[in-house]
Amino acid sequence: MEQVESALDYHVALAMLDWQLELGVDETLCEAPINRNDLQQAQPKPAAAAGPDGKRRAPAPVAKPKVDPPAEARAAAATANDLPSLRAALETFPHCELKQGARSLVFGDGLAGARVMIVGEAPNREEDRAGKPYVGPQGTLLDKMLAAIDLDRGSQDRDSGVYITTVLPWRGPTNRDASPAEIAMMKPFLERHIQLAKPDVLVLMGNLPCQALLAKRGISRLRGQWGEALGIPALPMLEPQRLLRNPAAKRDTWADLLALRAHLNG
Repeated sequence: MEQVESALDYHVALAMLDWQLELGVDETLCEAPINRNDLQQAQPKPAAAAGPDGKRRAPAPVAKPKVDPPAEARAAAATANDLPSLRAALETFPHCELKQGARSLVFGDGLAGARVMIVGEAPNREEDRAGKPYVGPQGTLLDKMLAAIDLDRGSQDRDSGVYITTVLPWRGPTNRDASPAEIAMMKPFLERHIQLAKPDVLVLMGNLPCQALLAKRGISRLRGQWGEALGIPALPMLEPQRLLRNPAAKRDTWADLLALRAHLNG
């Protein structure tokens, strides 16, 4: 019988694997179940060392060093003297599992050094692919919101430009909410990011930046109320994605934008 050649070539297989990763698949299964207890029992045990009396003794267990990811993050962020070195520190940070399933590091966009710095929540699928925050429909809406008060992320002028980053630089699987441990781990990088960008005003879009920088949640209650983060005036605001789902909330956001413009006018 003539053998039928499979149509599953390299490119088709790669596309199928990429599709499964987008769905959040992170483990493969065999056709038959595996008894992992049997595998552990089958592994050779280390030979016992002989003591002074000649008797064999089991080797002493080797304690694994404990890792404190937030402390490691603080140390790594502190070494960065500019934004490129901070980005490099993030790329090599080994303790955040989010980047294992992400395509891109989403670091920032716009004019670093602009008076206004926006801190968003976390990249979504489109932003993960593009490698920058706020693209797609919510990015278009954000650009229109900024243009309404004479701000533009594409501007190279400090007064009219905007710089944007997010609390989490990697997309989480299935766009799930970040855990408190992940926020604590990324907070030192975010704080250093703000210190290096040196904005006059922070706009905190959504719950995650409010939780990370103000230690508060409940964006519907917090929006429009000025606070302070790292010694910088901070204005919580609804994220564009929420406005797309609830257009009626645009009225509140317009009031917040006017408050931001008034603050910049001084």
